[in-house]
Amino acid sequence: MPNPNRGSCGYQSSEFEPEYERPSKSQLKREMTALQKLGQELVEQPRERVKRVPMPEDVRDAILECQQIKDHEGRRRQMQYVGKKMRTLDEEEIALIQKTIDSWKGASKAETAAMHALERRRDKLLADDNALTELMAEHPQLDVQQLRTMIRNARKEQAENKPPKAYREIFQILKDLQKSKAAANADEADDADLDEEDDEFDDK
Repeated sequence: MPNPNRGSCGYQSSEFEPEYERPSKSQLKREMTALQKLGQELVEQPRERVKRVPMPEDVRDAILECQQIKDHEGRRRQMQYVGKKMRTLDEEEIALIQKTIDSWKGASKAETAAMHALERRRDKLLADDNALTELMAEHPQLDVQQLRTMIRNARKEQAENKPPKAYREIFQILKDLQKSKAAANADEADDADLDEEDDEFDDK
């Protein structure tokens, strides 16, 4: 039924038209703040990492430019611009960026846990001589004499309150051993995959 209030004078009434819910000002502000924070997180990441994030080129350029600005006021203005560019993204693009950042955080947690495990192992080496025997069993290629000397030096550093040079070197040795073990495991996995592929090929 035509609206009787619609006349030739151009007057229109919205009295009988459906009302559409608009986001409240507080909700819009929360969304803007969240996007600004997301942009800030990206600015704080290494440049090479940011370059790999799936996002429009203009948004990435704004972030990379912000990273280069050292002046406080200039960086603040550019950060506002980054927030403005972030608000041009659609929901799918925002979700993809958030997922990427979350994956970094997951990786960081795993790295932190691995680092703490190495620190505990180093402390065990200093406290218990049997810990070195266990380490030798896991890593036959280990230079035992070198590590024994470092353990002795680290104990002396702690007793005399000296800078922890040997203490840090032990951590680096443990870290290198962990890397070499991970690389060896990866090679074994690759070899196993190749063997499976060969078996499948032979079956055919």
